[in-house]
Amino acid sequence: MKNLKVFIIFTVIAAVFSACADPNTLLDENKAIPNHNWAYTDPLKYNVKIDDATPLYNIYLNLRVTGDYKYSNIFVIFRRAGHGKKAQATRYEFKLAKPDGEWLGAGSGNLYSYRFVLLKGYKFPEKGIYHIEIEQNMRDNPLREVSDAGLCVEKAK
Repeated sequence: MKNLKVFIIFTVIAAVFSACADPNTLLDENKAIPNHNWAYTDPLKYNVKIDDATPLYNIYLNLRVTGDYKYSNIFVIFRRAGHGKKAQATRYEFKLAKPDGEWLGAGSGNLYSYRFVLLKGYKFPEKGIYHIEIEQNMRDNPLREVSDAGLCVEKAK
């Protein structure tokens, strides 16, 4: 009986949280980086389905690093392609820490979380499926102490 009550409580909590999901968010998915070692030969890959090309979209990089990450920045290459067109690639640098070493991200234990803008107010040319890749572009390979990274695509507000 006690297990049934616990199950019901967790089910209700899960339903409440899923009901609160933002309807403007098309994708918000992070992927764990195996052993916290992100190799540039293992880019994060996503397929994003755009059902309506009319609105503008914001695209973000989600990133979490450990406190042992040895740099104050990260370089990534953001690639996007769709509808048989040539892939477009853009290289970004994002600051993770101040010059004195203080982390700029939200900290929880030994993890620091970030959300960086890749594209703001972006208009997809037409509806369909777009292929997106995010590759780390630092000198170290693999790049150590990256816990997870991901992509968020949402309609601009």
